[in-house]
Amino acid sequence: MLQFHQARPLLRLAFCFVALIASTAIQTQASPTTSPSISAGTAPVASPTSLQDASAPFSPTSVFWELRPQDKRGTFAVRTYMPNFVLPVHYTDSINRYPSSPTQPALSQENQYRQLGAKIQISLRTKVMEGLFHPNADLWFAYTQRSLWQVWNREDSAPFRSTDHQPEVIYVYPIPESMSRLPFDWRWRMLQGGWAHQSNGQSDPLSRSWDRTFVGLGFERGEIGLGLKFYKRIPEGGTDDNPGITRYAGDTDVMLNWFPGAAIASMTWRTHLASLSKGSVQLDWTYPINRDRNAGARWYVQLFTGYGESLLDYNHRQTSIGVGVSLFQF
Repeated sequence: MLQFHQARPLLRLAFCFVALIASTAIQTQASPTTSPSISAGTAPVASPTSLQDASAPFSPTSVFWELRPQDKRGTFAVRTYMPNFVLPVHYTDSINRYPSSPTQPALSQENQYRQLGAKIQISLRTKVMEGLFHPNADLWFAYTQRSLWQVWNREDSAPFRSTDHQPEVIYVYPIPESMSRLPFDWRWRMLQGGWAHQSNGQSDPLSRSWDRTFVGLGFERGEIGLGLKFYKRIPEGGTDDNPGITRYAGDTDVMLNWFPGAAIASMTWRTHLASLSKGSVQLDWTYPINRDRNAGARWYVQLFTGYGESLLDYNHRQTSIGVGVSLFQF
């Protein structure tokens, strides 16, 4: 029987796009008024007619996080969170052949990974409590999985190089209208607090994990969204697999989104205020495959430079570019 790693590259490319077919099926049943968000931290994109009072000004952040009574959609309904995408073409200028940390030695044998691979992200969330401590404040649970796949590496059986798992608990508090107005027509929309765990599920010496608490702020001005997130790492109870990770991957996120029309663009800057020479910058751009279906599948381009594209690479600097499609958004 023909093994997957023996298949021609064209077949693997087709396999990467299977999710696109599923996405098309989902979108035919989804509401036509919901459009994909580029960053869950601040400003999702939705149609001005989505789930809102016609007399209220349109607020993408309010629709996405259900901040106002007219935006509420109940509990335990599964929604998308961060962007969901398949990038079958993902190229890095520096593959990490000897992953290590101060407490985890590098493997004695060099891996045969290639610079060209694929990147996949699936991210979902659900509201578990509504009206917690405040009539419009909600508690959410989210899960994000991000994989780097050596799909084009025939000699090494096309392995998954890294898969990071990140569950989160997020408390979202809407800012009252009387307090939301800021200079230059900006609006302060929400305050977030929560906990996030991230791990790659591997055994030593490749095991990486950390836990964080965070506080987030969400702002809007027309078609621009701005998010700030500040993390505090929870100390490890035993051996730390990745000491110094906050100096490399950062403890502060600055997220800027721009959605002027059919295209959506975002920039995420992750940094540590005491070590600005590290961190990372990520640029994302999407455009609908079918202009008549803005809420359907979209072309997706991502550019990353810096540290921490994956947990395994938290202390490895690289620049990568990925091209593919975004998946479902609901």
